[in-house]
Amino acid sequence: MTKLSLNVNGNWHALDVDPATPLLFVLADELGLRGPKFGCGMAQCGSCTVIIDGKIVRSCVMPVGAVGRDQVLTLEGLGRPDNPHPIQQAFIDENATQCGFCLSGVVLTAKAVLDAKPEASEQEMREALGGVLCRCFAHVRIMRAIMKYARTRKP
Repeated sequence: MTKLSLNVNGNWHALDVDPATPLLFVLADELGLRGPKFGCGMAQCGSCTVIIDGKIVRSCVMPVGAVGRDQVLTLEGLGRPDNPHPIQQAFIDENATQCGFCLSGVVLTAKAVLDAKPEASEQEMREALGGVLCRCFAHVRIMRAIMKYARTRKP
């Protein structure tokens, strides 16, 4: 075990963990976060997605020791139930969730893409979301929510 400091959702956490442990397991088991989910364990489904310093990362294959002092953002770090982030509010408004398993991948991918390129087209967004598997077939509502959020960001 090694003592590590991890910045998650703006808060520093002192942890005593094996640096090879996947970040996902530290987020879930040590910090009690439930936004990122274990899906495939091979970075293929997107359910474990987090944002690290603006980049989309699959936390199931990222060793916690590789995070360093970078900021980790999970779905929980966007907003709270009483004050959701605008992208979360768009998903609420459009009833764009069902089981919620893919939510970290969908919401955080959309946010990261639109943070980097606010004028991203719907086609660009679809391509970015190509690596996130959703089995509920809420795709139309998901895209409607994302594009609603995108419109609120444009000048």
